[in-house]
Amino acid sequence: MTAAQFWRKSLGDALLAARKERDVARVSALRSALSAIDNAETPDAVEIDAPESEAIAGGVVGLGAAEVARRELSDDEIRALVRTEVDERLAAAEQVSSGGHTERAAALRAEAAVLTGLLGDV
Repeated sequence: MTAAQFWRKSLGDALLAARKERDVARVSALRSALSAIDNAETPDAVEIDAPESEAIAGGVVGLGAAEVARRELSDDEIRALVRTEVDERLAAAEQVSSGGHTERAAALRAEAAVLTGLLGDV
């Protein structure tokens, strides 16, 4: 099992539990972490070496001809992504708090706490 698969399974299990418990902050934080991993696995621009379709603009001919392997992330890269998510939430909480929106700031801090907890749990 790759690091990304392990994280995805752990986060998915935690997300399912959070949804059952109707824990809004936890659900939001876990979805965000899963999305960050998915986005980071997106391959850089690649050149597809397949014949172009005459019927579909921009398409290629052949089953799976346009498939590209996703990037493999290490455990350290995934942990860095989660730390970035934490930092972004804490910075947003500061901005929102200075604008007088204390409830939203508290929600962002709660999400940051959930993500911080993941770094020790997973």
